[in-house]
Amino acid sequence: MDLKLSGKHAIITGGSRGIGLATAKALAAEGVDVALVSRNQAELDTAAAGIHPAGARVLAIAADTTDDASVRSMVAGVVLEFGGVDIVVNAAATVAGPGPKPGVEDLRDEDLRVEIETKVLGYLRTARAAAPHMKQNGWGRIINVAGLAARSTGSTYGTIRNVAVAAMTKNLADELGASGINVTVVHPGMTITERIPAMLKAQSEALGITEEQVLAGMAKGTTIGRIVTAEEVANVITFLASPLSVAINGDAIAAGGGAPGPIFY
Repeated sequence: MDLKLSGKHAIITGGSRGIGLATAKALAAEGVDVALVSRNQAELDTAAAGIHPAGARVLAIAADTTDDASVRSMVAGVVLEFGGVDIVVNAAATVAGPGPKPGVEDLRDEDLRVEIETKVLGYLRTARAAAPHMKQNGWGRIINVAGLAARSTGSTYGTIRNVAVAAMTKNLADELGASGINVTVVHPGMTITERIPAMLKAQSEALGITEEQVLAGMAKGTTIGRIVTAEEVANVITFLASPLSVAINGDAIAAGGGAPGPIFY
């Protein structure tokens, strides 16, 4: 299927690893110019060197999404280099891990502020800086990577930040849709990325079971019987970034292998 993405220009925050990097690779394979964004230039350079685009350009540009001036400078640099920005994939956030979460007595204001500053406001800053360029062209896609914690309890911070991202997404979609800009939110669950080996090792040692048993336990939380990969989540995001996704705007797309039990409609 031709996703009609060739020649588009994309910004991917959190682009040096995980779902962000997998998305950059998928978009580049479709002929999209990709700008990888994170705070660490060395990590970005390494990530960019591993992308083999299909006739597209790859830019590694350091920026801190908790700083509005840094975000605006980054977007301006991408526009100068590529001539515009058509797609924003917001994936720059601290990754929630398994294990016990703090109870109400241990919830700290400053910890929640960090989560909101990074994931919610960071996403908003990037969308806000890029939207005028998309409006000028009459077309754009903004995809916000949140997480399935938005649909379940167990992590107070995770639920709050991901629900907030979904709410922001819908507001932006309603405002920008008539300008040709679709805004969606993707909710991954546990995903196979480069951080998984260390996580499996830690859980294995803590529980006194094998890493294979840990992974099998995680897989029971899906209806497909396994944990999805970053590349599989990236495939969903890549479709949402394409002109073919025009019928989807403001909605939340789960990409965690299916959650047994609950019905979402």
